[in-house]
Amino acid sequence: MPLIVMCGFPCSGKTRRAEELKAFFEENTKRNVRTVGDGSVGGDRNSVYADSQKEKNVRAALKAEVERKVNKDDIVILDSLNYIKGYRYELFCLIKHAQTPHCVVYCLTSDEQSSSWNSSRDAAEQYTQDIFDALVLRFEAPDSRNRWDSPLFTILKDDTLPFEDISNALFKRKAPPPNQSTQSQPLSSVNFLYELDKITQDVLMAIFNAQKTSVPGDLISLTRNINMAELRKLRRQFISYTKTHPTENTGHISNMFVQYLNKSFR
Repeated sequence: MPLIVMCGFPCSGKTRRAEELKAFFEENTKRNVRTVGDGSVGGDRNSVYADSQKEKNVRAALKAEVERKVNKDDIVILDSLNYIKGYRYELFCLIKHAQTPHCVVYCLTSDEQSSSWNSSRDAAEQYTQDIFDALVLRFEAPDSRNRWDSPLFTILKDDTLPFEDISNALFKRKAPPPNQSTQSQPLSSVNFLYELDKITQDVLMAIFNAQKTSVPGDLISLTRNINMAELRKLRRQFISYTKTHPTENTGHISNMFVQYLNKSFR
């Protein structure tokens, strides 16, 4: 069933809005509403966001929890920062694979307002000022022009949630159709993993060797030099995803990998 992705600064009212949505849908649709949040995967928020690897692990755990809970009956609300556009794109790919609609609810506040709300929390629940400032600086606001951020509902602190509009977005829209990069297919060829490894390695080397001559308009137009370690890391991530979402046509792998890299470099 549909996925609602909450988004906003730390302490911007996301959890309160998620609770309002949960109450509305449970009362009006008689469906189970499952909330997935940072608390469900554990860890102190300040130590998590102070360590990039810990943060990546938490995001991966949240995504995996969403994937487990998405089914034909329940509504899932992801109550977390979801402040990275690439991560919201990954969630969009997830719902395309599950063939269910989604929407993004953006709790828009000023950093001053969110900082004030953060300071009013119990000490154990507060972000440190350094972590708070860093998260605000890294925040990538959703944009309704991006298909992974649409439909987008931007909510100010004194607004009443547009419950009916959100409900219509979830239940009166068709799910985005799966494509070959998101539709799970059986591994039809014993050579698939070999081709996946070889093609991605070839693309990697072509990019690395051509970096100094790339210009705007190229298939991959880099705004900075990418070292081999970072390219290999992205390749590993792509391979891990593609192993569980294989394409029947290995000829599409190179284009899929290039698209993945382009998203990562933005």
